Amino acid sequence: MDYQNLEKYKKNHKTAYLAYEVERLLGEEKKLQEMIALDPKLEELCLEELKSVAAQKEAAVRQIEEITKEKEKEAGESPRKMVLEVFAGAGGEEATLFAEQLSRMYERYAERKGWEWKKIYASLSDLGGYKEASFEINGTGVYEALRYEMGVHRIQRIPATEKSGRVHTSTASVAVLPLYARVKIEINPADIEMEFSRSGGAGGQNVNKVETAVRLIHKPTGLAVRAQNERSQQKNRDEAMMILSAKISQLREEEEAKKFAKDKKDQIGTGDRSEKIRTYNMLQDRITDHRLKKSWHNIEKILEGDLDQITEAFKNPQPETDNQ
Repeated sequence: MDYQNLEKYKKNHKTAYLAYEVERLLGEEKKLQEMIALDPKLEELCLEELKSVAAQKEAAVRQIEEITKEKEKEAGESPRKMVLEVFAGAGGEEATLFAEQLSRMYERYAERKGWEWKKIYASLSDLGGYKEASFEINGTGVYEALRYEMGVHRIQRIPATEKSGRVHTSTASVAVLPLYARVKIEINPADIEMEFSRSGGAGGQNVNKVETAVRLIHKPTGLAVRAQNERSQQKNRDEAMMILSAKISQLREEEEAKKFAKDKKDQIGTGDRSEKIRTYNMLQDRITDHRLKKSWHNIEKILEGDLDQITEAFKNPQPETDNQ
């Protein structure tokens, strides 16, 4: 390992604590060597200590290399499966309609790309909008394309129910959760609270007769996951547990990242789901992404799933004021 280049490992929250440990051990080595130079009588004692320090340093370096290799492997195996969650924000019923419209936009985009789309859970408002909903998307390049959708989306328009013609602003939040083939996380069963209910849905002989919908609550973190799409309780429980494991893993990574994050100004957003990322202005026929400082017209076409022009902009971000 190049000990002069420890800074790059400090910036990675997965290896930061190990990099600092290697730095500390290098300092210990230097002190011991200085002690030998000052007093040769201490050489035997210091040499034994140096062996111990060297062994600790090698172990830390080995862990850094393993983590780095694993990260490179994961980077080369971008997840083919992810969960997209949509939550209505400020704006009452209008916000739920916007949340449903965003969900439909992503579903139609998935259809264009040939990805599999599956509804996991949805809570409907009186007008048929989504209070909250979660979907599983499976396909090549799905996470790379949609990872930057996480955050708060804002729409400005005149609702059909608005008689005075006033512009209404409402918001919806989008969360993006990659599902890797192997989620390295163990959950204590005692930390899980499980609830069962009847799945809602369109009419039919067997609808709402069996409690197949599952809600899992991770008590230590307060994270909750619902699944109701599958016909059996066991399948919904397995689906919910998979998503919950991924959420806990992501939460821990976010917490570690915050500990070591320094300057995020040069990044494209912070990845925080509370960050306002995009405005949909229906009156001006314009969508503006606030991270790229870039705008697009033909908003109806984009809301019908023509998202490529936006997702492609994140691959090589070139901030502009407008794009026609």
